[in-house]
Amino acid sequence: MSHPETAVRSAAVQSGPVGGAPAGTPVGVPAGAPVDAREDTPGGPFVRSVPMLGIGVVRHRRLRPVVHAFEYPTYFLMLPMRSLGQPGAASATALARNRAGLLSFHDADHGDGRGDALEWLDELLHREGVHDARGEAWLHTYPRVAGYAFKPVSFWYCHRQDDSLAAVVVEVNNTFGERHCYLLSGPQLAFGREQEATKVFHVSPFCSVQGRYRFRFMRTAERTVARVDHDNDEGPLLQTSVSGHLVALTARSVRRAFFGTPLMTLGVLARIHWHALQLWSKRVPFFRKPEPPRAFTSR
Repeated sequence: MSHPETAVRSAAVQSGPVGGAPAGTPVGVPAGAPVDAREDTPGGPFVRSVPMLGIGVVRHRRLRPVVHAFEYPTYFLMLPMRSLGQPGAASATALARNRAGLLSFHDADHGDGRGDALEWLDELLHREGVHDARGEAWLHTYPRVAGYAFKPVSFWYCHRQDDSLAAVVVEVNNTFGERHCYLLSGPQLAFGREQEATKVFHVSPFCSVQGRYRFRFMRTAERTVARVDHDNDEGPLLQTSVSGHLVALTARSVRRAFFGTPLMTLGVLARIHWHALQLWSKRVPFFRKPEPPRAFTSR
């Protein structure tokens, strides 16, 4: 996402079913496709746990008190964190993990800043009563670009050993250096099904800390979508999403992404402030930043 509020969530797709397919149909899966084409089926189409690069678009649409919409090209990482934790796994790929690179991933950019982000994730899940997420943990996140990072939002897709979803952790950073996690879990959690969480964390000075988020995630072997909409007491306010086509993370795909948008991190920050200026000029109400929530994780 790229306006202050977009910067904190991330998503792509206009409101309504994706591509005209019935609600719950993953992107890239035609309506009426057999159930084994869907990700949350055991033995689904992306059981190969290899690092991926997503090439896609971020979209944002504000509905009130004025309409303000935009979209930008983007790219992101999709990392199988448990597989990457195996000895030698990261060094066998083009992923620059905890070291310099055109695009790199650093564990310390997530959670509580420790050197093992997966260890932090497992502790959070255990503390929150999620004990069956022992399958792959896919992390959808922005990379460091030439050593610089700003990660408005990251999504941790935590699977059971049968590949079904046990939990999704939505890890949000704001431009004040604060971080908060929304934990989604329960029997209704699945790709394509809408999930909800109460908004408790400040993201944008043009949105008060009230209302709720509505999440919907979709994924196939070749494509992923993360959609986050914000409703306040007056109804729908923001529609945001990030989507992309997934390709193998190789030296070639890394070079193409980097040289295609070498200043992506700086561009995200610049766009946040540019769109904030536009909203201010349109006299959208301004809200001062409140104290962050005491709890690091909410539902």
